Amino acid sequence: MSRSISLVLGSGGARGYAHIGAIEAFGERGYAIKSISGCSMGALVGGVYAAGNLENFKRWAINLDWIGALKLVDLSLLATGGAIKGEKVFEKIAPFFGDKRIEDLPIRFTAVATDLDGKKEFWFQEGDLKTAIRASVAIPTIFTPIYHNSRALVDGAVLNPLPIAPTMSDRTELIAAVNLCANYSTPLNLAPYALATERKKPLLARLKKLLIKLGLWNSRARANVTQLDIFQRVIEVMQDSMTLYKIAGYLPDILVEIPIDSCKTYDFHKAEEMIKLGYDLTLCAIDKYEARGENKVIAP
Repeated sequence: MSRSISLVLGSGGARGYAHIGAIEAFGERGYAIKSISGCSMGALVGGVYAAGNLENFKRWAINLDWIGALKLVDLSLLATGGAIKGEKVFEKIAPFFGDKRIEDLPIRFTAVATDLDGKKEFWFQEGDLKTAIRASVAIPTIFTPIYHNSRALVDGAVLNPLPIAPTMSDRTELIAAVNLCANYSTPLNLAPYALATERKKPLLARLKKLLIKLGLWNSRARANVTQLDIFQRVIEVMQDSMTLYKIAGYLPDILVEIPIDSCKTYDFHKAEEMIKLGYDLTLCAIDKYEARGENKVIAP
């Protein structure tokens, strides 16, 4: 008999591809996903799954290389609140959502964004699915905000990178959460998950030479640390701290922890390895849960 779960998918940029592997693992082990609450990349993957297009999205993501990712960047030359407008990437992924509305999805879905004016979380639980996801992934200063009902909305990770709270009223047997900002006391061996990237190294090497030639890459700089790297680290430190706080307040029955150092936030060419990592670590988390022999009783 399948067990019903509410699935919480956290933020973490390209590490969010691990959510695809997590969804596949839960399905294979007989867990029926009846509800999804997602933030940022978690909202994106969760929304695609709820819309019934996860397999098509997975194929597209695996075939996306660095050049393809760069082509989706549409820089905003005006002071519109973000360096990237986001229109190109959302034009590309729009077919995975279609014109679906959240209330018409076969499972309950929540996309969490941040209301800048109200200084609080904003939960999309109805309305246009694409708008909800676009707001949830709007990383401050990177993507332009979404203006919805006179609210300026940005990435939900600003306040809640692992939105467990929206699932607390679900009538499901279990709550499972996928944390993309985990720190392991003993680092995992991630070498087996780098095979796809190894195949793409010649392309990346050519891209690096081009960037050096154009003066956009300082090969002599210490560890080639860029402003984007610094911003990424600041975001990760913030998300890590808030995620621990959220987990302490709303402890899920099954917690899948994806290492924060498994890939950089903007490594969107690493879908294949992150999907496999998410799949393997989810199976481990399920095994640990089932070994404890715990069961959650649904309130009448």
